[in-house]
Amino acid sequence: MSGQTGDVDGLRELLGVDVPVVAAPMAGGPTTPGLATAVGAAGAFAFLAAGYKTPEAVAAEIAEVRAVGRPFGVNVFVPTPVPVEEAEFRRYATRIAAEGTPYGLDLAGAARTEDDDHWTAKLDLLLADPVPVVSFTFGAPPAPVIRDLRRAGSRVLVTVTDPAEAAAAADLGVDGLVAQSGAAGGHLGTFTPDAPPPLRPLPELVALVAGRTGLPVLGAGGIGGPGDVRAALAAGAVGVLVGTLLLRADEAGTGRTHRDALADPARDRTVVTRAFTGRPARGLRNDFIDRHEAAAPLGYPALHHLTRPLRVAAARAGDADRLHLWAGTGWRAARDAPAADILTTLTHSL
Repeated sequence: MSGQTGDVDGLRELLGVDVPVVAAPMAGGPTTPGLATAVGAAGAFAFLAAGYKTPEAVAAEIAEVRAVGRPFGVNVFVPTPVPVEEAEFRRYATRIAAEGTPYGLDLAGAARTEDDDHWTAKLDLLLADPVPVVSFTFGAPPAPVIRDLRRAGSRVLVTVTDPAEAAAAADLGVDGLVAQSGAAGGHLGTFTPDAPPPLRPLPELVALVAGRTGLPVLGAGGIGGPGDVRAALAAGAVGVLVGTLLLRADEAGTGRTHRDALADPARDRTVVTRAFTGRPARGLRNDFIDRHEAAAPLGYPALHHLTRPLRVAAARAGDADRLHLWAGTGWRAARDAPAADILTTLTHSL
């Protein structure tokens, strides 16, 4: 890390580590305590993903990772629902009903489910049992939440996708920001899913966010190799988050169907879609997206709950064309290897 002393100091102050590559939180299975532990053992920082888990499950994961004695963080989804009218929800449920027929699912009759992903209970847990870092995605939490977490001893980060979001988060008193470009895999962290920000190269976004706020910034999205890490650091990031590159790591909880799709040469592009969850997310293009993207409404978490039984069944059956294959634009560089080896590849020339 010659020539990057200031960045190392900023990273150490923010996350308590020197390695500028951070394991991103990947909700829905890929992020596991085993992955976080392996990343921590390699001297890097890892986030656990609280999304879609019960507070009890999150508490168990925190206890497991804490026992290793390395800094780590927990990522929480901010409840920023994207409402969908019952008639629009029912139209889409009827449209995709045939997708569930092979698995005995009645998607057309599914209830419209809205929830806040156990928001209050998860905050209560993190206040009662503080972790070194708490990050938020899908919006900025209320100022009192940030204040209380910081008083409890946690540093607080917010995921932002443009300079305006960065300024709004900075005004609330956060410790740092995650600047997520549209090249990232999985859900875009935008505060405005109905109007996602323009797709900017990650270095450009990092420079804009850092220049607007003066806060330490972690860059995320599209990291495919050491050159991408160097470009983000040169633009002002203190480190980068990597998610897609760890999807095939030995310690990741990524399902077999998803892993195989990432290695399938026939999968030739990623696209941003709302067809699976009603919120923009980047994944490998597949038949479900081709059939339904144009007709898919915004509606999160209602569409997430609608399609979840289908996605679970498809994953078990090896049906990659009815599964959300979340992946960023650097997915070709993902490989089967221990997480420590993947991190070493990214950092050896820094």
